[in-house]
Amino acid sequence: VRTDAQVNLDWGSLSPASQVNSDNFSVRWTGKLVAPDSGKYALGVAGNGGVRVFVDGQLFVEDFANRRTRTLTKEMQFEAGRSYDVRIEYYENANHYAAAKLVWAPPSAGKKLREDALSKARDADAVVLVLGISPSVEGEEMDVKSPGFRGGDRTDIALPREQDELLKEVHALGKPVVVVLLGGSALAVNWANEHVPAILDAWYPGEEGGTAIADVIFGDYNPGGRLPVTFYKSVDQLPPFTDYRMQGRTYRYFKGDPLFPFGFGLSYTKFKYEKLKLGANRLKAGEELKITAEVQNTGNLAGDEVVQLYVSDVAASVPVPVRSLAGIKRVFLKPGEMQNVSFTLSPAQMSLIDDNGKRVVEPGEFLISVGGKEPGFAGHADAKTTGVVTARFFVTGKVTAIE
Repeated sequence: VRTDAQVNLDWGSLSPASQVNSDNFSVRWTGKLVAPDSGKYALGVAGNGGVRVFVDGQLFVEDFANRRTRTLTKEMQFEAGRSYDVRIEYYENANHYAAAKLVWAPPSAGKKLREDALSKARDADAVVLVLGISPSVEGEEMDVKSPGFRGGDRTDIALPREQDELLKEVHALGKPVVVVLLGGSALAVNWANEHVPAILDAWYPGEEGGTAIADVIFGDYNPGGRLPVTFYKSVDQLPPFTDYRMQGRTYRYFKGDPLFPFGFGLSYTKFKYEKLKLGANRLKAGEELKITAEVQNTGNLAGDEVVQLYVSDVAASVPVPVRSLAGIKRVFLKPGEMQNVSFTLSPAQMSLIDDNGKRVVEPGEFLISVGGKEPGFAGHADAKTTGVVTARFFVTGKVTAIE
């Protein structure tokens, strides 16, 4: 007899045994489940092949189609201390990750977890509150139906309601709070941004993620990451996904006030930019442009700076992006250290698609910026630990096609 703390059958790209075909096998797990408390439980299975669960010999949930990872649950009344026979049947016949996991949630599970979290927070000097979403709710073709999520798609970008309420309750305790966000996409954490002194987005950090997060929180590592996407304040800032025009989409076309812009990131030190120099203030269409700038660590700690080059065509004959990222370099600087950073802006990066569908460089005025962030934002959206310098240049001559 063996007692399993959980039933998590995870073979990855392998099989349960070396003599079994890894792309065509079936597994049956049998055991007994003893409920610690009486009440209505959510019971089921998460898996990515054919899965079904029997309870006391009766089919409970089933989806024996070979599909992507999804979670199947139903409610069932359990009696405390009673033993229930459980059988899980799983099959895999396609070349993908193989896994099946028994999942269950006891009565008032969410309420108990919340009470436990608040109890620990009351006894703490400071609180690290980990919030966000997971691959179990965001993905593709998933059987997820809950507020803010549908079929793996997100219908809202706010935190789940229960997490938002927990955040406010923890904050009300008067303890210093650090919010750590987990997830694979942007979250509209407006309330946290206004009330919490520190937010760390860890994305999906992997098995050593806890170590990396602790290093940043305790100051053993100076963070230098930058957001690869725009964090909007709400879905109201996003255009309908049935509208395939680029207007309002991504940092390149969005003209509103985001929560955090693309390229945003803070540091435990400060960086200053000076002496932006262009190879020429005027150049002919089809020529490249050399750009240099000086960046200095003016703080007291060593750290990485992510230098970003943006370009804007301010006199285009057709709709073009507000700005486009044209270059990026990561540099490590000790306190007081200074470094020259150089870029080359190619003709293609000055080009546009004209009304005839041709990529061309037009004569006109361009604006460039070099710094640790996008230019033009204020308040919380402006990364105060870094700077930016800007300059203008002009392209002359005739409209020139770019191959």
